[in-house]
Amino acid sequence: MDSSEHGSPVISPGVAIGGTLPPGLTEEEAEEIQVELTKVDDEIQTLRQVLMAKERHAAELKRRLGISPLTEIKQNITKGWHDVQCSNAYMRTSQTLGDLNRRVTSSNLYLTASATLEDIGRSDAYKRTQETLSQAGQMTSAAFSTVGSAIRNRFGEMRNSPSFKTFEDKVENMKYKVMGRSNGESDHSPTSNNAPF
Repeated sequence: MDSSEHGSPVISPGVAIGGTLPPGLTEEEAEEIQVELTKVDDEIQTLRQVLMAKERHAAELKRRLGISPLTEIKQNITKGWHDVQCSNAYMRTSQTLGDLNRRVTSSNLYLTASATLEDIGRSDAYKRTQETLSQAGQMTSAAFSTVGSAIRNRFGEMRNSPSFKTFEDKVENMKYKVMGRSNGESDHSPTSNNAPF
């Protein structure tokens, strides 16, 4: 097998790539090295072919087992996360953060702040404020409901007004003029008694 088939240049014995032999290298040594290089290139090419065949075979076996690429990715991520959690660095970091949390939660500042917040939560001023805000929310909700009803009633009154009926008739007549002509109907419009609204 010629190494030129694999993309490696064939160098004639006694001539290096640059055209001359490197210093301290005889023609016989260069020829031996060239023969060895050719053999190594051939072995590399053979190993690539074997690796590709093995990868195709592994892919076929996985396909037959129903293992999809997505399943493989999930398994790799799960295994990687497990490896991270079992690593010494993760264990030390987790322990350090746990110690820090214990120190913070047992510190006088934290305990004082926690007790102060509990005292505030039990105070009459806090309870009154909470009740006031709750009542304000209920009143606001009722006000919006009333406004909504008023608007709805006003629109109902407007719809039944003579001016709205006249406007509705004009829009309907325009609609039937346009639609009637496009559908091949005559130019007469319907009466307001048959209004779609």
